[in-house]
Amino acid sequence: MSFDGVFTHAMVGELNQTLAGGRVSKVNQPYDNEIILTIRANRTSYPLLLSANPTFARIQTTQIPYVNPVVPTNYTMMMRKYLSGAILSSVTQPANDRVVNLDFTSRNELGDQINLRLIIEIMARHSNVILIDTSDMTILDAIKHVHPDQNRYRTLLPGGTYINPPAQDLRDPFTGPVEVLTALVKDYPNETVLAQQLQKTYQGLGKDTALGLARQLHQSTDSDAEFTAFFKRFETPEPTLVVTAKNKTSFTAFPYIEDDGTTTQSFNTLSSLLDFYYQDRAERDRVQQQGSTLIHVVKNELKKNRTKLKKLQQTMAATENADEFRIKGELLTTYLHQVERGMTSISLPNFYDNEKPMTISLSNQISPSQNAQKYFKRYNKLKNAVQYVTEQIDKTNAEITYLDNIQSQIELAAPKDLADIKLELQQGGYLRDHEHRKNQKKKRQRVSKPEIFQAEDGTKIEVGKNNLQNEQLTLHSAAKTDIWLHVKNMPGSHVIIHDANPSNETLLAAANIAAYYSKARQSSSVPVDYVQVKRIKKPNGTKPGYVIYEGQKTLYVTPDRAFVEGRMVKQ
Repeated sequence: MSFDGVFTHAMVGELNQTLAGGRVSKVNQPYDNEIILTIRANRTSYPLLLSANPTFARIQTTQIPYVNPVVPTNYTMMMRKYLSGAILSSVTQPANDRVVNLDFTSRNELGDQINLRLIIEIMARHSNVILIDTSDMTILDAIKHVHPDQNRYRTLLPGGTYINPPAQDLRDPFTGPVEVLTALVKDYPNETVLAQQLQKTYQGLGKDTALGLARQLHQSTDSDAEFTAFFKRFETPEPTLVVTAKNKTSFTAFPYIEDDGTTTQSFNTLSSLLDFYYQDRAERDRVQQQGSTLIHVVKNELKKNRTKLKKLQQTMAATENADEFRIKGELLTTYLHQVERGMTSISLPNFYDNEKPMTISLSNQISPSQNAQKYFKRYNKLKNAVQYVTEQIDKTNAEITYLDNIQSQIELAAPKDLADIKLELQQGGYLRDHEHRKNQKKKRQRVSKPEIFQAEDGTKIEVGKNNLQNEQLTLHSAAKTDIWLHVKNMPGSHVIIHDANPSNETLLAAANIAAYYSKARQSSSVPVDYVQVKRIKKPNGTKPGYVIYEGQKTLYVTPDRAFVEGRMVKQ
């Protein structure tokens, strides 16, 4: 199911039950298009996410941790000015549209009570979060400003008047079936066609919701009663994650998709369902947005080094023919009396190959002796190049391995991890043209703390999410007797078990975590090396996070996301 009007209806019911009467204690904007209000209700603090993300727009309470920017945005400051301490009186949805109104009561600077409305419009790339003063419908601010040159009919700027989104001439399905419903079901026996007709008749039906309704209407003998019962279930939702036979996932307010091979998973609340469904998708999107410069730099560096490696390999291949130039020079020297100036080629017996004739190209602009010396010079140049090219190939391969590792870390990173990766690229000189500014005093940036996990027996396990964390963890924080783990022969995190003699269960748990935080996350039977920290060495002059080791043993595990998340310790 998409976050359509009927799912919004169910979410509004959940939020009203959970948050109505609560007070706003915090306002944060961790990401450009998303704001989080922490609402204290029923002796519990609920982080309420309002997302105007073009792909993942939604409203829900969330337990996914986030990191706030160092300096709050102007929008954040405006929200804090008006909503800090405000009481949420109600959560409503107009006419089953993908719009949610959060009505607040607050006090202005003079102590007078004012009524505010925070509106989230869930409309793909047009999604927005808008704060208005309901006394005169004045816009106080919007997370996305819409100027007249973008939309003449509906401008969304501070100080302007709020205009509702254009109304559609469709019926609210929660008011009951239309008179022609029975005829529609009879006239359109094809589920897909009936679903399209239902979408043209009722407000807020996504494609999958309409298909589910059409299927149930066709299976029932009483269309009106089935229609009413279908929408009544949104009042008491049964949050369900649906996984198809092709391993595609979707979410529904209650289970009504029943195809062959489909499996379902139930959740206690719609918000916890969305947390599970969107966690990876939203994280990847945020990383792509916030880490766009890093991604661009790493991709360009990888492309440059792979091109360089290709040219070096071509040069190395040419050196394999170096002896041929030496032989040609020696043959010309031996049979110099047969070579005449002005010749462009000559065939001479090769005494290195049973006197077989060898054709030798000549320049008619130089003497026979100079032609022979030319071949010797080319031989010596290629021979001398072998050592240099070999060194350059090794360095370029190491650079590609390092950059590939950085790219994998960005792919696996949470938004909070990007600061360390950015710092590392700055220290390595990759971002000097992008981030450094002349005469700017540099502040020393602290490396963030690694993720902490706990084994079944309580043993502490730490995971470095990037090279700076890996180096700090392995070379400085871990005891020499601790156990170090890393996925074999591919990019991944350093994992430390803070125990000299961990149980087999703890070793397997740590290996699972190491495999999950690696490029092999989607693979099965992943090899993970483990060894005591005292056997880990860092060669001089190597890149951050690079180590060598010996005496390791190997475990084979299949990464399990649910297991890993279950062992994580919230910080």
